Amino acid sequence: MTAETMYYTIIAILVAQFVFDQWMEWLNKTRWQAEIPVELEGIYEADKYCKQHEYRKANYGFGVLSEVFSFVVMIGFLMAGGFALVNGWVMQWSENSIVQSLLFFAVIGLGSSIIGIPFSIYGTFVIEEKFGFNKTTPKTFVLDIIKSTLVSALIGGPLLALIMWIYSVAGSYFWLYAWMVSSAFMIFMTMFYTSLILPLFNKQTPLEGGELRDALEAFSIKAGFKLDNIFVMDGSKRSTKANAFFSGLGAKKRIVLYDTLINDLKTDEIVAVLAHEVGHYKLKHTLWGTLTGVFQTGVILFIFGLVVGSPLLSQALGVEEPNFHIGMLAFGLLYSPISFVTSIVMSVVSRKNEYAADAYAAGFNLGEHLISGLKTISVNALSNLTPHPLYVFFHYSHPPLLERIKAIRNK
Repeated sequence: MTAETMYYTIIAILVAQFVFDQWMEWLNKTRWQAEIPVELEGIYEADKYCKQHEYRKANYGFGVLSEVFSFVVMIGFLMAGGFALVNGWVMQWSENSIVQSLLFFAVIGLGSSIIGIPFSIYGTFVIEEKFGFNKTTPKTFVLDIIKSTLVSALIGGPLLALIMWIYSVAGSYFWLYAWMVSSAFMIFMTMFYTSLILPLFNKQTPLEGGELRDALEAFSIKAGFKLDNIFVMDGSKRSTKANAFFSGLGAKKRIVLYDTLINDLKTDEIVAVLAHEVGHYKLKHTLWGTLTGVFQTGVILFIFGLVVGSPLLSQALGVEEPNFHIGMLAFGLLYSPISFVTSIVMSVVSRKNEYAADAYAAGFNLGEHLISGLKTISVNALSNLTPHPLYVFFHYSHPPLLERIKAIRNK
């Protein structure tokens, strides 16, 4: 294979991915109905469903515009030799290969962020605002960008530098040592993300004593789940949409409830949501998810270690002499079809886990409470309850609400 063939392969992958994504969005759009479908009667009221329909239309049009723009910029940058140009700049700024790579990804990342900011502003302050979801202030929006950039630089930068240093000294064992470092980082983040990173963006406070905490603690005793850390997060700082999640491993496990969830749901419904999250822990979904991520990272690094120094990859992007950052970028573009397949498998497993966690909650006679809670969350978020089955297969990490209701009631 020649560098030219590799270049056109990358172009073909990007085009195929874009066309497929747009086809999937259009296919999903064909399921929309202006009138409330029979299966949604009793879930969506007519006026709420009409609002949901308008919300979907607004997001679809905006999504097409942003995706087309991103695609045109990416293809244009690639065809104009933009990556080679940035590579040439960083080569002039420093002779150190690690510094060169850090500068390269900083420039590319900064450029991508700047391009995306106008779309984020419109999505947040126009669409989300129009439909009553947005609670983000301009100050919070700007601070989020600054904080995210700093976190990426202060954590991602040193981690990337360490991996590049390993590449420079470990030879053929690069992938193995890089895998060990990456795995340790993934496990660390799984255990400590909510206590170290999340507080930079959201305030978490222990759930106060009262009816809700008593009910949650009573369930945890019944389920044999040691509930030391249950926190309320100020999700209403940015949006009216409700959520809850479980994170951590072992003694560092933590249940986090959005304040919007507490405001929207009744006590029994929140207990059912907690039971669902406890189900993920009891069924070891979090643990297996972490182990799967570690294994997948090892496979990726092994393949990457075999090809990163290939002149073919660098030359495909217009750079004659191979280097780490250009090899990494080209590999990422070429790996995307494999990543697409693995993401499908992960989505299938994730949906299976959601059904299992629902069944766990239903096993405590909380099925109907979970259903009513899920209905409230979905309707308040104007969720699409009738997505196309193919769209669900390729994109959904959670089953659609109607499928979850059927599964819970058929348990």
